[in-house]
Amino acid sequence: MPVLDRQDQVFVLDLGDGENRFHPDWIASVRAALEEVEKADGPRALVTAATGKFYSSGLDLEWLTSHLDRRDQYVASVHELFARVLSLPVFTVAVLQGHAFAAGAMFSLAHDFRMMRADRGFWCLPEADIDIPFTTAMTVLIQARLGPRTAHEAMVTARRYGGTDAAASGIVDLAVAEEGARTAAVDLARLQADKAGDTLGTIKARMYAPVLAALRDTSNPLG
Repeated sequence: MPVLDRQDQVFVLDLGDGENRFHPDWIASVRAALEEVEKADGPRALVTAATGKFYSSGLDLEWLTSHLDRRDQYVASVHELFARVLSLPVFTVAVLQGHAFAAGAMFSLAHDFRMMRADRGFWCLPEADIDIPFTTAMTVLIQARLGPRTAHEAMVTARRYGGTDAAASGIVDLAVAEEGARTAAVDLARLQADKAGDTLGTIKARMYAPVLAALRDTSNPLG
């Protein structure tokens, strides 16, 4: 399960050491951590990372298949998690030390800055291959955070991007060596920690108003 730690001005949220799929309990844990970061006083920033082979593999399809009566509620909770990160009034950095797939890849896009291991791991939106269409809200998020050409290629071809290719395509901001990646992210986040607060939150809310509206529209989460 996710664990939140604090290194002076920087909160570090470790998403876990497994596939870090979006089980409802996992989502609740991440949301609680984000709430703690948001409510903290003073300069602060957030780094998310994981331990092991995966950053996140996305939706917990096994759980979802067994709870189809809660499908809409579940998808809405995933959308809200994306919205929470996207609008968080602190600077956020995602460290992709391993695979980021599907909703896990979208979760990374909700961060302000992304760095990815250069020599191992893939960033991928596999929905075209696994026959699961993107929701409208997911589509809006992806198109808002990626350039048109990259968004089209990633969504239509389900291409797997290694770290170097992801950086060249603008999916991540930086491809780095695995050793020291988390430390580098903390150092970067610390430089932006004094920007935390209402003004940054307002800037993000206005910048991504259409995306946030789509993510928070619970009338038809699957539409």
